[in-house]
Amino acid sequence: MNNNLKSLLIEYDQKRSNAINKANLKKEEFYSKHSDVEKIDNEIKQLSIDAIKFSLLNDKEKLKSINKEIQNAQVKRNNLVEKYGANLKDFNPQFECKKCKDTGYVSTESGNELCSCIKQKLYNLSFNESNIYNLKNQCFDNFDLNVYSNKVDKEKYNSSISPRENINRILKSCHNFIDNFDDAKENNLLFCGNTGLGKTFLSSCIANELIKKGKVVLYQTAPIMLDKIIDYKFGKSDDDIVKSIYNADLLIIDDLGSETKNNLKITELFNIINSRLLNQNNKITKTIISTNLSLQDLYDTYEERIVSRIIGNYNACYFYGEDIRLQKKLVH
Repeated sequence: MNNNLKSLLIEYDQKRSNAINKANLKKEEFYSKHSDVEKIDNEIKQLSIDAIKFSLLNDKEKLKSINKEIQNAQVKRNNLVEKYGANLKDFNPQFECKKCKDTGYVSTESGNELCSCIKQKLYNLSFNESNIYNLKNQCFDNFDLNVYSNKVDKEKYNSSISPRENINRILKSCHNFIDNFDDAKENNLLFCGNTGLGKTFLSSCIANELIKKGKVVLYQTAPIMLDKIIDYKFGKSDDDIVKSIYNADLLIIDDLGSETKNNLKITELFNIINSRLLNQNNKITKTIISTNLSLQDLYDTYEERIVSRIIGNYNACYFYGEDIRLQKKLVH
């Protein structure tokens, strides 16, 4: 992961430099047309240098006078810029990340830390192993309700509501999860149902929205995740993936139940689920588990302590209907 971080920091440095250079060029172009504004700007710079000098000399009277001159000059400059139909903000660098200003780091009480934007890129490069992070089209706006039947079939689906009404209820649960993500009392999500019913797509939609909010999302299929943890336990890899699994704001565990089972993996799965529920280090962490298994299958497959944690702390969303990939072909 260190090599990926080095590459990303080089990329960020170039991106930041480009944004600053672009802003400077825009300002120079404006100055070339309006030299009076440039002249006042240079006066403000010189006055600011004088202010620093008198501050160091502890000359409060002179400093007060200089600051007054700076304020007057700024008002004069701002009025001129506005007169010429521009805005000072137009000359500020347009950084991709407003939080870290494309440095990759943010200041916290404990010192400088990696910004969520570069953490997410790092996770994507190092760990996320699915097209779930090709998020261009994986958003709620592109979720097609028409592929879910509006017909109630209690005998087939063991439900008194149609697949479309059911998926509408699931959508509400998804939005509620996003809106209340920082509430420690808000439950995690369990997506159950056969393949081809939208579980992974909706996980992507949620991931997309939370990344926009500055959350760091880690996606792992259950087989790969557990294999990586076992590799670490036996000294075959470093602890980067383990730290990420426990610390990511949102962990998406996809395809639970498809992994090979043994006591060590069952124990590690419990540790992950249980630890993330505890919100360690005063940090709220949430989890989405997606599985083709039913609740009964989960009880039959895993220890009671695992299933009890899930039942008690996850909102279960049951997906049913016809395979939406087939339905999309029929609709289109």
